[in-house]
Amino acid sequence: MTPVWTPESWRGLPIQQVPDYPDAEALTRVEQQLSAYPPLVFAGEARSLKQQLGDVADGQAFLLQGGDCAESFAEFHPDNIRDTFRVILQMALVLTFAASCPVVKVGRIAGQFAKPRSAPTEEVDGQSLPSYRGDIINAMEFDQSARDPDPERMLRAYGQAAATLNLIRAFAQGGYADLQNAHKWTLSFIEDSPSGERYQALADRISEAMAFMQACGVSTETTPALRSTEVFTSHEALLLGYEQALTRVDSTSGDWYDTSAHFLWIGDRTRQPGGAHVEFLRGVNNPIGMKCGPSLDPDELIRLIDLLNPQNESGRLTLICRFGADKVGEHLPKLIRKVEGEGRKVVWSCDPMHGNTIKSNNGYKTRPFERVLKEVQSFFAVHQAEGSYAGGVHFEMTGQNVTECIGGAQAISESDLSDRYHTHCDPRLNANQAIELAFLLAEQLKRERDAQNGRAVA
Repeated sequence: MTPVWTPESWRGLPIQQVPDYPDAEALTRVEQQLSAYPPLVFAGEARSLKQQLGDVADGQAFLLQGGDCAESFAEFHPDNIRDTFRVILQMALVLTFAASCPVVKVGRIAGQFAKPRSAPTEEVDGQSLPSYRGDIINAMEFDQSARDPDPERMLRAYGQAAATLNLIRAFAQGGYADLQNAHKWTLSFIEDSPSGERYQALADRISEAMAFMQACGVSTETTPALRSTEVFTSHEALLLGYEQALTRVDSTSGDWYDTSAHFLWIGDRTRQPGGAHVEFLRGVNNPIGMKCGPSLDPDELIRLIDLLNPQNESGRLTLICRFGADKVGEHLPKLIRKVEGEGRKVVWSCDPMHGNTIKSNNGYKTRPFERVLKEVQSFFAVHQAEGSYAGGVHFEMTGQNVTECIGGAQAISESDLSDRYHTHCDPRLNANQAIELAFLLAEQLKRERDAQNGRAVA
C-alpha cells in the first residue's frame, strides 16, 4: 500500500481484471470529462447506510442486497427498473414481517455494468477475441469492433445510472413504497403462483394491521416511515478509472467518497492485499464489501480487514461469503473464528449464487435453486454454531419473468432454460424464485431471532 492515499494512488500497483484500451488518449479524455460530472449519490446518504450497516453488524438489523448480475444498455427500461424495485420491496417486507427487525435494502443497480471474467479472451470457431467485460467496457456481439474496449461507454453508463437513480428515488419517496400499496407490488406473472398467493396472504395481514393502527391514530399520513423507504445502490468497484473519476471530497466532512454508488465491493478475483482495488477502496469513506471465496486464508482475511477498516468501524466492512453449497462447512467456520477471535467488526453476508453455477446438459449456464437455498441454510447453521450473527444475503435476481435458474416451486427444468434466458452474464433468480427464497429465509430468520431471544432470557 502507498504511504499516503489519494484517489489516484492505485495507479501503478498490480491490477487484475482491467481492459486494455487501444486508445489511451480517448480513455484519459473520458475520465477527465466524468470527473467534472455531478455526483450520482451523496456522502450523507453513504453515511446513513454505514450507520444502518452498523446496526446489522450489532445484530439489530438484516441486510438484503440484490439485483442484476450485470446491467445492460439493451434492457434499460423504466418497467425493468420498477419491477426489480418491486421485488426488493416484496422480499424486504416478507423478511421484516417475519423477523421483526429492520431490513437494510441495497440494490445491485445504477452502476453494476462491469464484470470480472475467468479468462481475458474468448474463442469461437477458432477465432479469439477479448472477453465480454460488461456494457461499460465492450459489447456482447462476437466481433472485433464490438469487443474492443471503448471508453465512451463509461459516459453512457453514467447517464443510465443517473436516470435509474432518479426513478428509484421517485419510487422510494413518492408514494409507490407506501405500505398501503403492498398488494399492488405483486408482478402479474406470479399472482397465481404459490409464491404470489403466499405473498398476497401476507399483504392481507399487513392491511389488517394497518387498519388497526389507523383506528389508533397511526397512518401513512402521520407516519412518514410507512409511506416511503430507503433503497441504496451498490456495484463492484472493478473499473477503477471510472470510480476515481467519480470520487469527490465531501464538503461537510473533508473526507473522500466514491459518489458512483452508496456501497462498493471488491471481488474475489481482485482482493490482493497489495493490489490496486484494495488500495483504492481503503481510502474512500463509503461502506464497502469484500467477496470471500474458498481460497481466502484466515490470516490474509485479517490483513485485508485491517487494510480496509483500520479503525475497526462498525458498518464499514461487509464480508460477502461465496463458497458453494457443499463448501460452506469447510471454509466459513475458520474465517468466523479468526475474525470474531480478533475482535474485528464486520457484517457477515451470504452470496449463495456464485459458488453454485453449473452448466446444464443443453449448454446453458444455470444455478439450481435448491443449491442456492442449501448454501443460505448452511451459512445460518454455521453462524448459529459459532455464536456469530448471520447478517445478510446477496442475490443476483431480476423482476423479469426469466428462466435462468432451475428448480424452485416453479419447477424450471433444464429444457425450460431456452424459453426466456436473457442474462448478459450469469443466471439470475426470477421474481417468483426470489419471493419464494425470501419466505424460506424469513422462516430461518424467525428461528434465529427466537433463539436469540431465548438466549437473552436465559
